[in-house]
Amino acid sequence: MSLTAGCGSLQSSATEVGGERMTDDRPVRDGGTLTVALNADPDKLDPTLAQTLVGRTVFAGMCEKLYDTDADGRIVPQLATARPEVSADGRTVTFDVRKDATFSDGSKLDADAVVTSLLRHRDLAGSARATELAPLKSARATGPYSVKLTLKQAYVPLTAVLADRAGMVMSPAALKKYGKNFTNHPSCVGPFKFAERVGGDRIVLTKDAHYYDADAVHLDKVVYKPIPDGSVRLANLRSGDVQVGDQMGPVDVKSALTDGKLQLFNSPSLGYQGIGINVGNVKGLGAKPGTIDSPLARDVRVREAFDLAIDRDLINKVVFQGMYEPACGPVSPESAIAPGARASQCPKRDVAAARKLLKQAGVKTPVRIELKTSTTPEWSRIGQVVQAMAKGAGFDVTLRPTEYATMLEETDAGQYQAFNSGWSGRLDPDGNIASFLQTRGAMNAYGYSDKKVDALIARGRTESDTGERAKIYDELARRVNDAHALIYLYRQKNYVVAGKDVAGLRVYGDGLIRVKDAGYAK
Repeated sequence: MSLTAGCGSLQSSATEVGGERMTDDRPVRDGGTLTVALNADPDKLDPTLAQTLVGRTVFAGMCEKLYDTDADGRIVPQLATARPEVSADGRTVTFDVRKDATFSDGSKLDADAVVTSLLRHRDLAGSARATELAPLKSARATGPYSVKLTLKQAYVPLTAVLADRAGMVMSPAALKKYGKNFTNHPSCVGPFKFAERVGGDRIVLTKDAHYYDADAVHLDKVVYKPIPDGSVRLANLRSGDVQVGDQMGPVDVKSALTDGKLQLFNSPSLGYQGIGINVGNVKGLGAKPGTIDSPLARDVRVREAFDLAIDRDLINKVVFQGMYEPACGPVSPESAIAPGARASQCPKRDVAAARKLLKQAGVKTPVRIELKTSTTPEWSRIGQVVQAMAKGAGFDVTLRPTEYATMLEETDAGQYQAFNSGWSGRLDPDGNIASFLQTRGAMNAYGYSDKKVDALIARGRTESDTGERAKIYDELARRVNDAHALIYLYRQKNYVVAGKDVAGLRVYGDGLIRVKDAGYAK
C-alpha cells in the first residue's frame, strides 16, 4: 500500500483518483477548532454497543485501543506496550499496558481497567462485540499493568479484534457512575475528550489535558456534524463552515476537482456495501432464528433471482462514476488474508435466468419487496437503479428511505424485508464475517443460520496457517454467496475532502479520520 505525503490542491491530488493519499505531514500550528462533516449521525457513543463507521470516526478522536492499524495496514501497539505474547497452544495471551495513560475523567488506566472493559464487551446485553470476544474464557490482571487472557481455543484474529472497538478501554469509574447512560458520558484515553452532544446537530470533543501525549495535540476542539447530503457537505467545505468532509461520494469528489482551496485524501476500503435480506430475524438480534413467511425469506431461488436482476457494473458506472469497485463477497483485496473468492468475477445480470428461477419457485409475480435505504442521495440513486433493474426480472421494489440510526434499530429488531447493509471492514476477514453470518452473531440482523458456515468460521478462527485460512475463507465466501442473504454490491473507497489549510490529517484503509496530529498548517 503506497503512502504519499503532500499538500497539493484537490485538483493535483486527484489527477489519478485511484491513487492513494492518506497523510499530510506539513508542520501544524497549535490552536483552533476543526469541524468534520459526517454523512450520518453516529449511533451510541459506547464502544460496547456502537455499530457505525461514523461512530468509529468519533471514537478515533477520544477512545484509544489496545492496538491500532497504521498506514501500511499493520497492527501496532497503542495502549498496549507491545504485541501480545501467545502460548504454544494459542490459548493464553499476555500483554502489558502503558503506565502513563489517564482516562478523561482523571482516573488511571491499569490492567484492572482493561479487564473490566474486555469483560463488559463480552458480556453486556446487546453488546456488538460479543461475537468478537466469544472465545475469551477469562481475563485477569497479573500485575498493575499486566493482563492475562485465557481463551476457549486458539483465536488467530484476536490482535486484530483488539485493534478496534473491542480493544477500547473505558474508565471503570465512569462505567460505575453512569451505567447504561455511559453513552452520554463516555470516558476513555484519547487526545480529545467528550464535551457535548446535540442529537442530529453536533458532537463536540475538547483537548484532553490528561492525555499522555497531550503536548503533541494541536487542536483545541473537534466538532463532528452530521450532514447526510454530500453536495451539502461539499458546499459547507467551500464556504469554510466545515474543514473536513468524511465519506465524500465520487460525484461530489469530481465536482470539487478544480477547487484549489481543497485537498483530497483517499484510500482503499476494507469493507463492503450491499443489500441485507431478512431470512430469519423474527425476535431481534441474538434471538434464535425463526421462520418468515415471504417468498424472499422462504426460498433461496427467489433471493438468487433478485441477485441476478442486479447489474453491479451499471451501479458503479451510473451512481459512482466508475470510481468504486463492484463486489460480490465479504473480503476486501486489502485484507490480511487473500482468499481466491475475493478476486472472483461477480455474476453478470441475467434477467432470463432470474425469471426462470421465480417460475421454478412457483411464486406469484411480481414479487413485492420493501427495501429500506438510508436517506443519503447515493442510496436514493442505488435504490432507484435496483428498483428499475429488478422490475424487468419480475420484482416490484418499494423504497422506504429511513434515517440511518432508526434503520439500524428497526433492522436489528427484524422489522424489515430488505435494507442497505454495509460494513467499513477489518484487516482480518473474520471481522467481516463472524458477527454478521454466524448463527446468532452480534450483528446478524438477517437471522441467517447455517451450521456449515458456523463450522467454517470456527475453523478460520483457530487456523494459523495463512494458506489454509485462505482456503477456509474462500469456501466461506462461496457458501455465503450461495445463500443470498447478504447481496454484496460494491466496495467503496475512502474519500475525504479537506480545506487546503488543514494539515496533519491521517486517513487509512479502515476509513477513519485520525485527528490527533491534525490542525492548521503553519
